[in-house]
Amino acid sequence: KENCRPDGRELGEFRATTVNIGSITTADGSALVKLGNTTVICGVKAELAAPAVDAANKGYIVPNVELPSLCSTRFRSGPPGEEAQAASQFIADVIENSQIIAKEDLCVANGKLAWVLYCDIICLDYDGNILDASAFALLAALKNVQLPSVTINEETGLSEVNLKQKNPLIIRKHPVATSFAIFDDTLLIVDPTAEEEDLATGTVTIVTDDEGRLCSVHKPGGSPLTGAKLQDCITRAVTRHKEVKKLIDKVIKSIKPK
Repeated sequence: KENCRPDGRELGEFRATTVNIGSITTADGSALVKLGNTTVICGVKAELAAPAVDAANKGYIVPNVELPSLCSTRFRSGPPGEEAQAASQFIADVIENSQIIAKEDLCVANGKLAWVLYCDIICLDYDGNILDASAFALLAALKNVQLPSVTINEETGLSEVNLKQKNPLIIRKHPVATSFAIFDDTLLIVDPTAEEEDLATGTVTIVTDDEGRLCSVHKPGGSPLTGAKLQDCITRAVTRHKEVKKLIDKVIKSIKPK
């Protein structure tokens, strides 16, 4: 059968996508995302620290992608491998380029105190397209974060944390990644599985935001792409953004206290 993939999908079809928000009760925000068999969990931990000297009014966001040996036979335990480092860098670039959160919002007291958000993204089952799943899990987890209100005591200069009063993060943009595998410079398939990634001659990941603007294009070598093909990818990515946004909104609505 023409234009049919090993799992029966069409070329432009994503795998079934599910998201579960707030699944780790010990984290300040968390989300579990499944793209077909690919399963990724993201936990966000918030800590207070002194802001950097050259950015006195900004907090920090520190992402880290882990691909432990439990998620696939292709990974060994030990220090992070090349793919995990590349994925962490990709997520850091997405945070920076999309302005998902204004780092100024994380500042508690100018030059004295700011929030640090440690975003740990761990793959539990690896079946291709780790970047889309990671970016989705990060966004869903950040939308789930509740930070306690912090005040600085004028007399003692110490910070006082009120755990009873929590506020959600202000999410400025909703970046969504859409990955494609390229075969022989001509054929593009969306949301590749691990098997398809291994056979592909290249991959490309497009990240778009709410207004359909490009946040980043991640293309690590491989087959070249014509301008027209890239435009096709961007068009598909914009459509995918709407689907993902709708899914996140639906899940958040369902867990909001009635």
